[in-house]
Amino acid sequence: MAVLAVSMAVCACTPQPDMSGIAKERQRPIQRYDISQAVAANSKVVVAGTQSGAVLVSSDQGKSWARQVLGAVSLVDIKVCGEGFVAIDHYHKVWSADAAGANWKSVSLTDPLTPIVVACDPGGGWWVAGTQAVIAASHDQGTSWQVTDLKKDAQLTTLQFIDADHAVAMGEFGITVFSDDGGKTWQKGPKIPGDFYPYAALFTSRNQGWVSGIAGQILVTTDGGKTWQKQNNLTQAPLYRLFLHEGVPYGVGAGGTVARLDGDAWRTVPYPDTLPVFLGGGTPLPGQKALVAGGPGGVLRAIGTDTKQ
Repeated sequence: MAVLAVSMAVCACTPQPDMSGIAKERQRPIQRYDISQAVAANSKVVVAGTQSGAVLVSSDQGKSWARQVLGAVSLVDIKVCGEGFVAIDHYHKVWSADAAGANWKSVSLTDPLTPIVVACDPGGGWWVAGTQAVIAASHDQGTSWQVTDLKKDAQLTTLQFIDADHAVAMGEFGITVFSDDGGKTWQKGPKIPGDFYPYAALFTSRNQGWVSGIAGQILVTTDGGKTWQKQNNLTQAPLYRLFLHEGVPYGVGAGGTVARLDGDAWRTVPYPDTLPVFLGGGTPLPGQKALVAGGPGGVLRAIGTDTKQ
């Protein structure tokens, strides 16, 4: 009985743990478990899709963020469509939002089985590509879909509309497919040499484009994908996203790398407090000398690109 009394006395005197820090952490818009690899920006907001069921929206060029929880969602790619946004969910859905990055709604997606990349044509049509070399298109915001099966046991990892008529998709084993009729039909192009696996691609015209791959490889074409040449990547880092910023190709990738094409070589864009994590998402900030990049561990930050600084 004496032992029990002492035990009760000790329990009565033990202070209760302070949980306020945990509660405060949960209220933060960006969580430490967030992985942001889908990032896009229009003239009003920046939107980052996470793999943890939320979207993050900034209306001040990435200085602050608001969190919107979508549920059991893993957003793997996002694009601006018109002034709104369209994103793909690993769990067979396509999500869309208005120009303010709000009012998110979803539609089901049957094909491709695993969506990898989303694009928007100049007319506002939605395009999704992924496993089994399947391309799906919707011109009525997901009410109906037209599916093109290229009958290849490979995944398509990039998709871009260069203009209203011309589009290009690329995938495993160096597969390239092109359309010159707005996506109504697709034709196989020459393979990229060496069973190239494309992480990202960027075409600035029908003839000129870049593709990034494993081990920091970057290839360039000046004849619409008929031939490819290696381009020097002085960062030596794989680049997971390529995009055009102020008329210059940029990329983000492994080791916190931000790269820019300078002449005939890709060079590092230095910025303060570089984190050695992969940057899986990136987008230019319209009208700003800056971009926003996202990655794991709640990494989501604006990075200046002014070469004079």
